[in-house]
Amino acid sequence: QVQVVESGGGLVAAGGSLRLSCSVSGPLGYAMGWFRQAPGKEREFVAAISWSGSVTAYTDSAKGRFTISKDNAKNTVYLQMNSLKPEETALYYCAADLTASYSRVSRAQSEYDYWGQGTQVTVSS
Repeated sequence: QVQVVESGGGLVAAGGSLRLSCSVSGPLGYAMGWFRQAPGKEREFVAAISWSGSVTAYTDSAKGRFTISKDNAKNTVYLQMNSLKPEETALYYCAADLTASYSRVSRAQSEYDYWGQGTQVTVSS
C-alpha cells in the first residue's frame, strides 16, 4: 500500500506562486503525476515526472510556468507553480503510477494506482 499526501495549497493572488509537495510512503520507485479538479469540471492532468526523473510532461497551459521535480532522498515530489491564474483554482491531486517503466510518464488518470486526498489552491483575481 502506497500512501500519498499532498500539502502546500492555499490562497494566492493572480500572478503569484505556490509550491505543492507530495509525500509518498516508501522509495519513489514510480512515476508521479499531478492532476487538478476545478468546481464543476472533470479532473485533468497537470504534470508528471518519470521514475528516473529525466522525463517530465505538462499540460499545455502549464508549460513555462509550472515545474515538477522530485527529491528521492525525501520521497517527495514538488509542483512549483508560477504566474497563477484565477482559472487554475482547483483541488490539486498527486498520484503514483506503480507500473510505469523507468523513463515513462502518463497523462492518463487510469494509469495511476494511488491518489492523495488533494490540496486546495485558490487564486484570487
